[in-house]
Amino acid sequence: MISQSDTSIATIIKKEKLRQTTQLQMIPSENYASAAVRDAVGSILMNKYSEGQPNKRYYQGMKYVDELELLVEQRALDLFKLNPDEWHVNVQPYSGSPANAEILMALLKPKDKIMAMYLTDGGHISHGWSFKERPLSFASKFFTIEFYHVDQKTKVFDYDEIEKQAKKAKPNILISGGTAYPRDINHKKMGKIAHSVGAYYLADVSHEAGLVAANVNASPFKYADVVMMTTHKTLRGPRGAMIFARKILIEQIDKAVFPGLQGGPHNHTIAGIGIALSEAMKPEFKIYAKQIIKNAQTLALELKKRGYEIVSGGTDKHLVLIDLRNKDISGKIPARALEMANIICNFNTVPFDSAPPLYPSGLRLGTPAITTRGMKEKEMKKIAVWIDQVITETLEFKLPSDRKERSLFVKNAMKKLEKNKIIKQVAREVKQLTSKFLIP
Repeated sequence: MISQSDTSIATIIKKEKLRQTTQLQMIPSENYASAAVRDAVGSILMNKYSEGQPNKRYYQGMKYVDELELLVEQRALDLFKLNPDEWHVNVQPYSGSPANAEILMALLKPKDKIMAMYLTDGGHISHGWSFKERPLSFASKFFTIEFYHVDQKTKVFDYDEIEKQAKKAKPNILISGGTAYPRDINHKKMGKIAHSVGAYYLADVSHEAGLVAANVNASPFKYADVVMMTTHKTLRGPRGAMIFARKILIEQIDKAVFPGLQGGPHNHTIAGIGIALSEAMKPEFKIYAKQIIKNAQTLALELKKRGYEIVSGGTDKHLVLIDLRNKDISGKIPARALEMANIICNFNTVPFDSAPPLYPSGLRLGTPAITTRGMKEKEMKKIAVWIDQVITETLEFKLPSDRKERSLFVKNAMKKLEKNKIIKQVAREVKQLTSKFLIP
């Protein structure tokens, strides 16, 4: 037992468990894995090294690891109702960013062109982000990147404009998906655009995987060539990823995973993914996924009533993005103040944000984890009130224009807010609420 072998680590884990129990986990990419998933991830499967694909390994002692991986692959195909004659899945990627890198390595040559969503519009770094013309990700260092944007007024995609841009840019791959786009994606249109210019269509549904599995968000499989998803967000599994590919592409994908970018897969994680997939096949998971969206929509509406600008006017899924520019504040200080109040979200860029990445104009909120705890619309209304109360207490703290002064300014603001009576009261009320909703 950890408590006997390493008291220091055991103490840290105990404190983190208490934090997760007493605070509202509202970062959209976080969730609570079940006890069964955690048991699998902590199992003796972590002791086995298993380079290669099932029945094509480079080590001995693979009988049960092969059995496990084949079972999890089958569950993945079954969950998303995929024909094994048309689709295959690789369940070995360590996480989403490596999985995206593996897909690009498999399908593209250096300098080929990627067309992906712009980061501040909700895209993801692994799709090819550069900052001030400096390539910061694997994709931007090895490939040519072209970004598409949301509409400046509506903050949602104008697919006609994306099509015009694609015809001009002629990308080799078109990528959809990201971390802060609150609307469902029209995969039919994206697939049509990609294929009309001879490009692959990669749908990154890392955030929406559980919602797609439950049929409450659109499925990309009919229209995409490759689908990538992480397993720890709305799918409620361990930290990992899966790559689904048309059968004609899977050999390239498998070779890019190993030996292209990874060594032996994490068998214990694959077991945890398998359990999460099994859990997602149960009727109660669909109820859960529907409630995630109801909760996010209730939260967005309640915040909107209180004068907050909600990017795109609402949400179709599990996340809500607040644009604080109408409050004339950065998202940095409110995010820190909300943490003091036991509400965990993150500061985030918003579409057409002119603020620097460390001091962006938005806040990103999500409902997967609090929905796992059993919270519903009634609790969302309470949470919206608390968020408003905390943000209101931060309105006096306007970031200085001088960048050198900002760090000290935020530090001094935090010292003042630590003593704020309203924030302390919200923190107590949040603890009272969380005591009524258990984590798995």
